[in-house]
Amino acid sequence: MRIDAITLRELTIPLVHFFETSFGRTYTRRVLLVTLHSDGLEGWGECVAGENPYYSEEYIDGAWDVIVRYLGPALLGKTLQSGREVPLLLAQVREHRMAKAALENAAWDAEAQAKGIPLWKLLGGTRREIACGVSVGIQDSHEQLLQKVETELAAGYQRIKIKVKPGWDVEVLEKIRARWPDILLSCDANSAYTLADEQHLKSFDRFKLLMIEQPLWSDDFYFHARLQKQLQTALCLDEAIRSARDAEAALELGACRIVNVKVGRVGGFSEAIAIHHFAQRFGVPVWCGGMLESGVGRSHNVALSTLPNFKLPGDVSASKRYWKDDIIEPEVEVSAQGTIAVSDKPGRGYELRKDLIEALTVRKEELR
Repeated sequence: MRIDAITLRELTIPLVHFFETSFGRTYTRRVLLVTLHSDGLEGWGECVAGENPYYSEEYIDGAWDVIVRYLGPALLGKTLQSGREVPLLLAQVREHRMAKAALENAAWDAEAQAKGIPLWKLLGGTRREIACGVSVGIQDSHEQLLQKVETELAAGYQRIKIKVKPGWDVEVLEKIRARWPDILLSCDANSAYTLADEQHLKSFDRFKLLMIEQPLWSDDFYFHARLQKQLQTALCLDEAIRSARDAEAALELGACRIVNVKVGRVGGFSEAIAIHHFAQRFGVPVWCGGMLESGVGRSHNVALSTLPNFKLPGDVSASKRYWKDDIIEPEVEVSAQGTIAVSDKPGRGYELRKDLIEALTVRKEELR
């Protein structure tokens, strides 16, 4: 497939309900979509970079710039046999994994369409449906949080994850456990703590959590390994795992017992698959994290989650949790049992609502 053109679009989509982490509160999502035009096909990808460089050093305006100036020109005019070839073509540019992932994942989508097979099968997936959990952000009150948890459990989600930070952790975990002693529960700190909080974090053991996600520095393995030795609860690394090499280092050091794989964070499907395979050989389960994706990125998360070592419910929840109207059809729906069925349609498995995409687009640029 020859890459004839690349279209970038920025969409502004309001969230149904604000989403708050230790980084801050989000009401509206700026979404960067890329389209690879190849032999009459369109492969679509989504850059998951945030509005600000808080979760990582990447942010949407920087991603747009690096795609226009460097990454896009490196692909234009090239003929590819597979999406797996994209990382090598982009390798001269260091980092910028989220921008690279948008382009690589679009190439995988186009490849699956060209071959007439579902994206999840092209990736090596084996599951006909995936298990879903939800991530519940920091709320205005404990009562509001408990109501959110109740709503998500009633919707069938198999795992509840709450965001925590100093001052919003032990008390809310106590209240959740008092009300629902047996649910699968985890928490995500997004690097809100330091090793000085070791004794405080040890107190989380009594809540019988599935995991504590990324409690310490976003670039750290060593101190997470020290902390893991002191905890009964499994640590999960998110921000710190940017590549298969990172996963190998973290697991050999004992820095975590679970890995969160976000396809945008690690640079695309190729690296996500490599991390999956390494963790599987190491006997460590993985799960798919979310980044407030639109339906394009969400469909890619669904496809990735069909790989066999995605043994834990991910954050691939229903479209309606975030958007009044998603940009795909059908929207991603979760069954009463907390699962998403995968599609056998070629490519990502969901049609695009191009009229809605155009209506939400605030910036557009085409590279040829």
